[in-house]
Amino acid sequence: MKKIKDRWEIKYNWQLIFPLLGIIGLFYSSYKLSLVIIKQPPLYVTIILTLILSYILLKFTLFLFKKLEKRWDLDYKWEMIRVFLVFAITGTSSLYIGKPLIEFIGVNKENLNPFFYWLIFIFVTLVFYQILLISYGWLFGQFSFFWNFVKNFMLRIGFSVFFKK
Repeated sequence: MKKIKDRWEIKYNWQLIFPLLGIIGLFYSSYKLSLVIIKQPPLYVTIILTLILSYILLKFTLFLFKKLEKRWDLDYKWEMIRVFLVFAITGTSSLYIGKPLIEFIGVNKENLNPFFYWLIFIFVTLVFYQILLISYGWLFGQFSFFWNFVKNFMLRIGFSVFFKK
């Protein structure tokens, strides 16, 4: 346990929740991916594939941590896990909000050209993604990081009217 605390710069036991949530999310994602790769596999195949995918995703995630550690201005390494969790939750939530909203306003693939449907879907999802990113960032105690992230994103896509650098 001390090795984990030292590696992730954890000072208090409550901060261990973030590596734990990260590992749970990693295994869950691997499990869902294994079900997508092989439809209705036997249980032992699912377990083996989940473990293999978990290992691959873990190595990839640790690689990303090393690369982003230099770019992101965070005080502790465990905060990177918190940031990744916010990105994951936000991406899923924006899809769960965007799709019903589009259906509620009456836009679907049957009554609209597929190009325009996907254009509207991406726009609505992107708007909710930015709002949710700041909201979840605030809930996870990373408001300033995500506010700056959204602000820089908006400046890059041309919304400099709303944000002054």
